[in-house]
Amino acid sequence: MKTVIYPGSFDPVTYGHLDIMRRALALFPKVIVAVAKNSAKTPLFDPIERAGLITRSIKEAALEHKRLRVEIFDDLLVDYLSRTKAKVIIRGLRFISDFEYEFQMALMNRRLMKDIDTLYLMPEERFIYLSSSIVKEIARYGRDTRKFVPDCVANALASKHAP
Repeated sequence: MKTVIYPGSFDPVTYGHLDIMRRALALFPKVIVAVAKNSAKTPLFDPIERAGLITRSIKEAALEHKRLRVEIFDDLLVDYLSRTKAKVIIRGLRFISDFEYEFQMALMNRRLMKDIDTLYLMPEERFIYLSSSIVKEIARYGRDTRKFVPDCVANALASKHAP
């Protein structure tokens, strides 16, 4: 069975992320959504909260949750792939500006582990502008985020920014 890894910080998960998961499921029998503990970032949600929000969002979005697994990892992505025996990384691309960074990461990952491939998927056009950072900024100012994230995420964001 071909398992692929969709890594990210998912702080928080958005409809764009869910769209990439849906697209990955159309291509592969099993997708692991790997929540990164990124020491370079200061996330709003801790990894356990993010994994829980992803799991609930998958159910809210009616994705094939039996073919999706959510895990947390805190080491190099290539080491995580080695442990899971996966050979393909799924990454979402929104703009050309994303590609430069993603291309650099794909080349580095391949340098560290030669038999890894990175597959780039673009979200539906209506999600192309979405980013977790923008959604968090909207929530920080008390605005409703339900157009951008599932209800469980919108509620969690509102709770984090409640006065």
